[in-house]
This record gives sequence, structure tokens and C-alpha cells, in this order.
Amino acid sequence: MAETHQTPMKAVVFAYHEVGARCLQALLDGGVDVQLVITHTDDPNERIWFTSVAELAAKAGIPVITPDAASEPDVQQRIAAIAPDYIFSFYYRQMIPMSVLNLAKIAPLNMHGSLLPKYRGRVPINWAVLHGETETGATLHVMAEKPDAGDIVAQQAVPIGPHETAGEVFAHVTAAAAQTLSGVLPQLLKGSVPRRPNNLAEGSYFGGRKPEDGRIHWQQTAQQVYNLIRAVAPPYPGAFSDLENTQGTRRITVNAARPLEGQFDLSPGIYRLNDKAIGVCGDKMAVELTEFLVDGALGTLDLLPAAPATH
Repeated sequence: MAETHQTPMKAVVFAYHEVGARCLQALLDGGVDVQLVITHTDDPNERIWFTSVAELAAKAGIPVITPDAASEPDVQQRIAAIAPDYIFSFYYRQMIPMSVLNLAKIAPLNMHGSLLPKYRGRVPINWAVLHGETETGATLHVMAEKPDAGDIVAQQAVPIGPHETAGEVFAHVTAAAAQTLSGVLPQLLKGSVPRRPNNLAEGSYFGGRKPEDGRIHWQQTAQQVYNLIRAVAPPYPGAFSDLENTQGTRRITVNAARPLEGQFDLSPGIYRLNDKAIGVCGDKMAVELTEFLVDGALGTLDLLPAAPATH
């Protein structure tokens, strides 16, 4: 009897960032025939600390395009000509229209950095850390018209340590994303897509974060302030606060901190106290600013106001 060979599954991949690179590599390692990669041109104003999807695809001999929008007619025509079994989206930063997603013969699938239905929307890891969550994860799901709303295909949980930054959690979620995809890939290669409902009523949706969202409000509790600092610590822009003095306004950017024990009978704000830089919060608890910048340069204690004597 003649030996038969299964034709590899064809895929088109929309991808960017570290998750995009790791998941693209997982597809290639799993034997998927990736015929086209759609990615973004790097923003010169953004700190690029992650692997280039475009470079990875080019090394693998895969055609790469960087359209301004996934909805461009040329993009749709090119994907239609490929007639892919799957369309994958891995941290691609634009909504992909249903007219494109419907070109997948089996399913369009997206990798999201949360345990759906929680934290649908943008920057889910940063939001999870900001809200003091103790776990998050990676979820592969079917793409639908609403963002992150389709059936769940596979997911893996990741713990969030009480002192971990969003960047540290992101590294764990990236690994979980690749493992989640690799784990379900044998079923996908057989044309089988496991599904379970993504009950949106049990979850939450959050939009993107703007630079001003990193402003510290010292009237909040110390835990809330500490969570914000962890959520936007490098490689993200960092939490910040403005100090007013006779020389004008100075921007304090907090890259790292730690909670302090005990209460401080001081008004909310930043001080120099006992050879420490501290931020006193609305609940009279405080955080020590263990790494901070002043107007973009490495900060030192002499640049901070001394705490007033208390009686």
C-alpha cells in the first residue's frame, strides 16, 4: 500500500512583540506552513526591547509585509490567494476585520495575555498587576467581532508574585503563551479546534493606557501606589510624580520601590527621611523609592525635600 503524507496546515500570521516571536517560532517548530507574516514597523519613539517578528520570519524565508492597516484591500487579496487553514494573531496591535478573519478555512485564533474572560482589551498584564491580582495567564481563543470575545481554545495560568513587576510577569506569560500554543497544536494540525464558551459577563474589559495614567496619586493607599509602580516599571515608562519648588517643577520617575512598615505622620508626597527616599501615601503608610530619576537623570537624595520634623 502506498505511503500517504498529510499536507501541512497553511497559516497566515499577524504578529508583533515578544509573544509574537515566540508563538511564530512555536508554529514553525510544530510543522505549520506559515506562508505570510503581517507585522508592524517599529516605532522610533518606542523602546524596542523585544524580539523582531520581521527578522525571525525573514530568517525562516517567510514573506513579511507591514501594512498601515490590516483592512487594506491588498492585504485581504493576498490572504485570500493563500487560502489559509488558520489565521493567527499574536500581539498584533490592530483590530483585524471580520472580512479578513473569515478567510481562515478552519478558524482565526488569537493569543491574549490574560485568563479570559478577565482583562479583555489592551495591556492586560499591566492592568492585572495594577489591580493587585495574584494570577494571570495566556489564552488562545477564536477571534470574533468583539475583541477577545470568541470561544476559548486553550489557556494556562501564571502566578503573580506580590513584588513582581509587569515586565517580570510578561516574561512568564510569554513562556506560557508559547506552551499553550504548542500544547494544543497537535489537535489544530488535525483540523480540530477545542472550544469552550468565553463568558464575557464573568470578565472585564480595559482599554489602553496613556502616559498620564502613570502619574502617582499619593492620596491613594500605599498598596495602590506600589501596585502602580510595579505595573509600569521598566521596560515600561515608570510611575511618576511632580515636585514643585522655587526652581520650578521637577519630574520624579519611580522605577523601583518597596513597601515600608509602620505609619508616617506626614502629608502625602515624596520626602528625604533617614537616608531614604520615601513616598508617604494617604493611609499614612509609605513606600521607599529604591530607584528613581529626576528629570530623566539618576536621582539622588539631596534632590528631594527633607521631611519636616514631627512632634
